[in-house]
Amino acid sequence: MPLTKSLTPAALRNIIREQIHALENTSGVAAGFLQANVVILHKDLADDFEAFCRANGGPLPLLYRSHVGEWGCPPLAANSDIRTDCPRYCVFENGVLTKKVVDLLAYTTQLQDMVSFYLGCSFSFERALEKAGVPVRNVEQGKNVSMFKTVRSCYRVGRFECPLVVTMRPVPLDKLDIVAQCTHLMPQAHGGPVHIGDPAMLGIQDLSCPEYGDPVKSCPGDVPVFWACGVTGVEAVQSSKPALAFTHSPGCMFVTDQEDTATSSLTVKPSDCPLTFCISQNPLHFSIASKAAVQQIRQLEEIAVEDPGQRGIRALFIQDELVKSCLSLSHASSVLITTGFPTHYMHDPPEETDGPPGAIAMAAMLQALGKQVVLVTDQRALDMNRRIVQDAVEKGVMKTAVPLLSFQGTGPESPIHFLCHDGDPKKPRYDHLVAIERSGRASDGNYYNMRMVNIKHLVDPIDDLFTAASSIPGISTTGIGDGGNELGMGKVKDVVKAHMPNGSVIACDVSADCAVTAGVSNWGGYAVACGLYLLNRCPVHRRYLQHGLGELPSAQEQEVWANSLPSVEKEEELLSILVKYGVRSGKTGNLGLEVDGLTFHPTHSDLISRLREVTQLAPSSS
Repeated sequence: MPLTKSLTPAALRNIIREQIHALENTSGVAAGFLQANVVILHKDLADDFEAFCRANGGPLPLLYRSHVGEWGCPPLAANSDIRTDCPRYCVFENGVLTKKVVDLLAYTTQLQDMVSFYLGCSFSFERALEKAGVPVRNVEQGKNVSMFKTVRSCYRVGRFECPLVVTMRPVPLDKLDIVAQCTHLMPQAHGGPVHIGDPAMLGIQDLSCPEYGDPVKSCPGDVPVFWACGVTGVEAVQSSKPALAFTHSPGCMFVTDQEDTATSSLTVKPSDCPLTFCISQNPLHFSIASKAAVQQIRQLEEIAVEDPGQRGIRALFIQDELVKSCLSLSHASSVLITTGFPTHYMHDPPEETDGPPGAIAMAAMLQALGKQVVLVTDQRALDMNRRIVQDAVEKGVMKTAVPLLSFQGTGPESPIHFLCHDGDPKKPRYDHLVAIERSGRASDGNYYNMRMVNIKHLVDPIDDLFTAASSIPGISTTGIGDGGNELGMGKVKDVVKAHMPNGSVIACDVSADCAVTAGVSNWGGYAVACGLYLLNRCPVHRRYLQHGLGELPSAQEQEVWANSLPSVEKEEELLSILVKYGVRSGKTGNLGLEVDGLTFHPTHSDLISRLREVTQLAPSSS
């Protein structure tokens, strides 16, 4: 007969101690009270293991470290005995699981020289989810939760190193925000999710074959949601190979007297609550950021889409495209950026001043965040763009030069070979492609400027990379534009045709996953750079990005990011470099400090200042 949720922890521990009931796991019993994973080690290893827990707080939230030879844990439970109060224990000798036992009384002598660690458990938040109306599938099915080893490594301390272990609970799509918010409030029970979406992104190949626990069935419309798991401690014991060690048996937790509500911080601001966003359908991938960070990026988005040139660009705007693009780029490790719009076909060079500044601003921030970045331009403009980038480095606009490449599209297989190692779509070189003010192919196969002049003879088929990327799992795309004829703006082509001058002819037919609309495309690039800065200073997002492992970024790292933000001084310097090489304003053809017919002072300089003002309100993540 199953035990009820209403049992008190003391009553449950007594049942376990007296072996009155053969309890398979503690999920769903003594609801509303903190449960704990248990690791018991020799005293000589205790300090290193505590440091390991501190370095990997997501999977190993330390509730209590006992004294040497202490069998109770007074802060967590009265009259408890760690030798008898878990339903089942694992015994490890030299890192090898040798047996499972129902108590540790036979090891009383050895335990006198050992230290017990009590670590938070995700069973503790299941009642909170149920109260919020979220079905907890493992409880519904009477199963232990599914637990999986991942390819993500914990931070090593001394002898302790191991892969992160996660639990998985299927969650209805419309409950993701509620789930993230409920569990975010319970850091002592592992806190918020560390991954939402495709399990293969964590190296998990089959959800029906967990390493620990039971398979749990999903219902239609469910999304796999993963939390850091205290069974990581079991893996740490195995990898460190101590002569003798004990842990709880996965799912058979120590139940404390502490109510789970005690872990919910009353000081959490509403602005700190997490919001979830789908950033990829193939593979399915969601990201998380705080409400405060999202609101600030939405402010950036509103500033960037202002239309002083009165071109009617607002009609193309879709809210949160900037948020989703920045989130996706934050998860990327390798990014390709392309720019170049040869609108001045009568001049040499035919390029305009919109595009390169925004591309370089994004590249500088991505580099500061430790990502690999390449720029792709037309072959005929490659040498000029290399000189522009080198000058930008020498003038302090960016810290490190970005490799420049071209793509001519020599055959039907060339896009896949350009984007993927050995032409294998399972091995992409890039996680994200960004096009900013890049000539976009229209439905008739030509490339048009806003005056409906065909400039195809000046444009390499970089669009083919975006078309190929749409069928390669793991590559996301962003298009940034200010007229609808730019690469990636095919996502809004119907609106372009309906609302923009000459839209039925000039509209780009090639879509991107995210279409960021801006009054001037450079402004969209600046907004992306600022949005990335905001996200990486957001503790909620950084924790998710790091899968709950390691420390938040140091003050020194954050200073590097801040120094990589676009500024009035840097952007004016870069515009001067472009003018030096004969690059002209898009609308007027003027050779001066002007972009799209708008002078740098006051229009562009004021807008950059306002973007920085919003960005620098971000709280520190340290």
